[in-house]
Amino acid sequence: MKLNFLNSREIVELLGQRLKQERLLREWTQAELAKRSGVSLTTISNLEAGRNISFETLVQVAMVLGRTQELSELFQPKVQSLTDMQRLEHAKTRQRIREKKYD
Repeated sequence: MKLNFLNSREIVELLGQRLKQERLLREWTQAELAKRSGVSLTTISNLEAGRNISFETLVQVAMVLGRTQELSELFQPKVQSLTDMQRLEHAKTRQRIREKKYD
């Protein structure tokens, strides 16, 4: 499913539903996933319901479910041209970007 046409709230809810499906496929309770992940039962419940949790918590749960490969692809630079490659190399040495002034 393409996420391009969803807003952030809808994406969070969809990912929560997918997490629940993954957990149920493994025949784990929320408590079991919480214990294996090192997070609270409330946190798993919040994650599945699409409520606010930390990025680190999401990573912990993904690791337990063997889904770190998907995370490793998140925010990977898209290099589609020589110009993109040059920008990427230049960006590796930059610490910050100057604010652009608009007239």
